[in-house]
This record gives sequence, structure tokens and C-alpha cells, in this order.
Amino acid sequence: MTQVTDRDAVELPVPATEVPFTKDMLSDRATIAAILGAGVGGALFTLLCWFVLKQTNLPAFGGSLVSRAIATSATVMVLVVVGVLAYLWLRGPTPTWRVWLTVLVSYLSPAALVVSTTAIPLSATRLYLDGITVDQGFRTQFLTRLTDSPILDDMNYIDMPSFYPGGWFWLGGRFSALLGLPGWEGFQPWSLVSIAAAASVVVPVWQRICGSLPVATGIGLVSVCIALVMSAEEPYAAIVALGAPAASVLAYRAVAGHKMAIAGMIVYLGVSASMYTLYTGTIALSVILIATVFAVFVQRSWWPILRLVIMGVGSIIVAAPVWTPYILAVLRGQTRSGATAMHYLPYEGTQIPLPMLSFSFIGGLCLIGLIFLMVRAIDPDVRSMGIALVVFYCWIVASMIATIAGNTLLGFRLDSIVTLQLATAGVLALADIRLFGVARLYPAQFSVRSRKLITAALILVAITAGLGYAQTIPQRNHDAIDLAYTDTDGYGERADRFPPDSATYYKEIDDLLASKGYVPRDTVVLTDEQNFMSYYPYRGFQAFTSHYANPLGEFDTRNEQLEQWAVKSWKTLNTPAKFSAALDDSPWRAPDVFIFRGDQDKGYKYDVAEDIYPNNPNVRFRGVYFNPEVFSTWDVTQVGPFIVVTRESERS
Repeated sequence: MTQVTDRDAVELPVPATEVPFTKDMLSDRATIAAILGAGVGGALFTLLCWFVLKQTNLPAFGGSLVSRAIATSATVMVLVVVGVLAYLWLRGPTPTWRVWLTVLVSYLSPAALVVSTTAIPLSATRLYLDGITVDQGFRTQFLTRLTDSPILDDMNYIDMPSFYPGGWFWLGGRFSALLGLPGWEGFQPWSLVSIAAAASVVVPVWQRICGSLPVATGIGLVSVCIALVMSAEEPYAAIVALGAPAASVLAYRAVAGHKMAIAGMIVYLGVSASMYTLYTGTIALSVILIATVFAVFVQRSWWPILRLVIMGVGSIIVAAPVWTPYILAVLRGQTRSGATAMHYLPYEGTQIPLPMLSFSFIGGLCLIGLIFLMVRAIDPDVRSMGIALVVFYCWIVASMIATIAGNTLLGFRLDSIVTLQLATAGVLALADIRLFGVARLYPAQFSVRSRKLITAALILVAITAGLGYAQTIPQRNHDAIDLAYTDTDGYGERADRFPPDSATYYKEIDDLLASKGYVPRDTVVLTDEQNFMSYYPYRGFQAFTSHYANPLGEFDTRNEQLEQWAVKSWKTLNTPAKFSAALDDSPWRAPDVFIFRGDQDKGYKYDVAEDIYPNNPNVRFRGVYFNPEVFSTWDVTQVGPFIVVTRESERS
């Protein structure tokens, strides 16, 4: 796989067995054009398919098998077309029209799988995987905010820079605004489009790395299948993960002095830091280790370290627009407390991911990949992939050890990257076996025709095995898809046509607040109705849990303040004047609106969220009750089960 193109780069060994991989090698300009073309093409293709699917009237996924049947048939067509064109490409001379067709289909095939395996099952709902449940509520809330305003503010608190990396959400906000969709409704198409674009880019990137279009296409298809199963509910994480195997190869080439590799790593690390810092950190550690090994054992100079510094500085510049506001706030000495993003340890976080032991197509591919990484470690590209894999596993183990100190490193999140790394190595191994396997050991026994038959057989087996896995993606995501149909959306409807829950009253609450002159982006609301905050861009006085809370928001201190207000509303703050004065004395902007449940006798209830890590689940909700009497000079309106309290009368 190793290619040397820059004159100022260190001389790298190119094994003779690598030469056939250079057949489809792209030049620098062609690589850039192919990456841009694949990304834009994959995005537009997926968006067009999404628009078409929204004109259909398929039944709900959970109550019918129709969408599964359509999804499988579409997946079959995608893989068969790719397989036939790949065989014809490898067979020999190809006419110009078929060259362009093959390149087009190869580049867009990962996007087509996104459509067939995920967009089709979701076609009859406006929500994305996992609906609006738990973590998806936070993500939807962030996208709703950034659709309403292009200013990269916190997902919840008012007038506060974002702590959660907002690159994907900011772009999604511009996408939703362009289509005229509210942020929550734009979440589904933006997720599909962005994953499809990233998966399509994988193909030309690997074509540049290995020099073979069919091999690159195989890696792209395998990668997108894994991403759709393991991390599709977190689209920005899936996007970064898709590029991790290629980044581990480019890291070696970059520290060796290849300019395109350096540029690629700067862009990748910068973009990933703007979207998902956990993966950025692990990949950056891989790059540091690779640079150190290369500097000490190969080149024996400081040049690899200097190139490492260049990549680090360059990626920081790329990520600066996202991180600068928060960093400046910290440097100004703004108080931070209460955020507990690292306080999460599910069962998966106590196990080492061993995908190579899974009895499946991907499991077999990972096993082959593991053997390949060991046997072909003499190849610097393969060795670089192996080093990165070791770093990933070390991070996972370190995360388990970190529990002693009361934290984790969220190591369970690396399962998808580990699987992608091994599966990618597996695809490269199969290509190696085909090119330099039995035919090299027994050259006299295999004619040109025999080799073509072997190629056809391998492609047929690969397509069949891939279909066996790809057609199960909707079923593997069954629970997440079901939630997209059973959760009540922002219009107060359920996609499965069953009666909606209390979220159906959200629109009435929003209309009430609008009639009183409240503008969502300028209004602070105290409520424990997370879904209301996900569907409407109001600012929250308190985040729903500490795990997604901005450290600058002082989640723990706000919780204490809320509990004091509730308790004292029955005692020392039991008059409207005293209570309002206490609100105004708050170090933070006081709520303009309260949305409660409850009644006059027991009080108005607000659920305080408490971090109870290391327990699992790690969040406990405890009700605190406000005295209704302190709101007697406020406007109080009953909307369904909700009590909406506004300061209109009290201010007048």
C-alpha cells in the first residue's frame, strides 16, 4: 500500500507485492476533486432520495414488514451493481463510459446503503433513530438552538459559549434553516446526509491510499455498514469514526513528510475536534506514538516531531472557531463546576471489545484483519494501523482503571473504532490474498482465465456475505427505529398513528408564550420537560442532567439554588415579593417562565436531576415542590397536565 510521492519525504520501503495496488492511484489534484465530488455527490444523492421517500406513504416500521422488504431489495440492487462493475473493472480494459459509471457508482455506493438500510425504514417518521429519547433529546435540543440562531451558543444556557463541540450541529442548523425545517425535524435528513457524505468520501481517500478502486469501495461499504449499526444514533461520532482507519495510515505518511498526508491529517483532526473530541484524543495519541516510533527507530531525527507539531498547530487552527469562545471564557476566570460528562460506566464499559470473535461476516473480517496486522507488520502502513489499534485498546483499559479515581474515559465509545480498524484491515487482507496468495505459491497451476474466475468467485462471496450483514441493519437498529415512530414529535403526532403523549400540548404552550410576547431565544424557562426544550429554542435555566451540562453553567450550584427556592417558598420566601426578590438576586439570569406539573395542594413540581455515579443508571430524579402562593401575582395558565407560569402580571 505504501506510496512515496513527495521529493522531500524520507525514502520509504515499497514491497514488490504492493505494485498492483497502484493501478487506480489518484494524483494530488484528482484526490482533492474526488473527495469533494464524492462528499457533495453523496450528500445530494441522499437528500434527493430523502425527498422522494417523504412523498411515499409506507406503514410504520414496528407494525409492518413492508419497509424491511423494500430496504432489503434496495440493498440487494446496490451491492449487485457494485459487484458487477467491480468485476468488469478488474477484468481488463474498460471503455470510457463504463469508467465514469464505475467511479460514480463506487463513490456513491456507501450513500446508497445509508438510504436503503436507514432512510427507508425511517421514511414514515419525522424523527431520527432513538426518537427524542434520553441522549437524543440533548442532541435535538442543540440542533434546534443552532437552527434558530447561527451563533454558536450553549445548547441550553443563555448567553454562554458552547462546551459541547458544535461543528456538526452548526452545519446542521444551516442545513435545516435552508430547507425551512425546525431543527428537530431537520435532525433526520441532516444525519442521513452527513453520514452518507462522510462514507462516500471514504472511497476516494482509500483509493488514494491503496491505489485500488474496488478495494477502496469495499472498505467504504464495510465501514458504512459498521457505522450504521454501532454509532448511527450519534451521527457526528459515526462521521469521525469512519475516517479513523485512514487517519492511522495517513499519520505514518504525514510524519514521514508527505505533504498531502500532512494536509489531510490537519483537516481530519481539526474537523474531528470540532465534532467529537473523544475520538480526536485517541487518534491524536496514535499520531504521537507513530511519530515517536518513526523519529527514534526509522529516521533518527527531529523531523517527524516537527511535522507532528505542524499537524497539531494546523488542526488547532481548524478547530479554533468552535473552541475559542469557550476557552476565552475559561481564561477570563469564569466559574466552572457541576459537569460530569465522564461519569458513565455501562456494562459495555467493563468489557474489552473483541469483534473478531463474533460469529458474523464482520466478525470474520475482523479476525482476518487481526491476523493481517500481525503478519504484514513489516509494511509501514499496516504497522501504523496496528499501532493505532493498540492505542485504542490501551485507552479502553485505561478507562476501566480510571474508575478507581471516580471517573471514566468513556472507553466503551471506542468499540466502533476498534471494529472499523480491524474490518478495514480485513478488506486489505482479502485483497492481498487475492493478488499474492495461492497464485503466487503455485503460478504454473493458475492461468489468466483461472485467475479471473477466482476474482469473480471472491467478489460473489464478498457480495453475498456483505448482503447477509447489510440486510440485517434495520433489524439490528430495530429498537432505535421503533422509538422514532413511538415518540411524539414536535407537531404533537406519533408516526405510528397511536395517540400521542403529553407532548401534544407543547404547541399550545409555545403559542401561549408567543401571545405574551416571549421570543424563544431571549426567554429563560425552568422546566423538567426535556422534550419541550428539544422542540422549541427556548433557553433553559437548568440543564436536564449534569452529563451534558456546560461546566460554565455551574449545574450543581444551580441545583442547590433551585432546591432552596422550592423549600423556602413554603417558609421565608412565602410571599410573591420575597420570592421574586430571591429570583432577582440569583447570580444567573432568573427564569422568565416556569413549566410545572402538580396542583394547588401539593405544590408545583420540578424534578431535580442528580448525578449518582458510580451507580448505573447514573442519574436520579427527585421532585421538589414550589408553593403556588408565591406565584399569585404571576400569570398562571393550565395547559393540559402542565402549569405554565409567566412573570407578565408580576412585572406590570
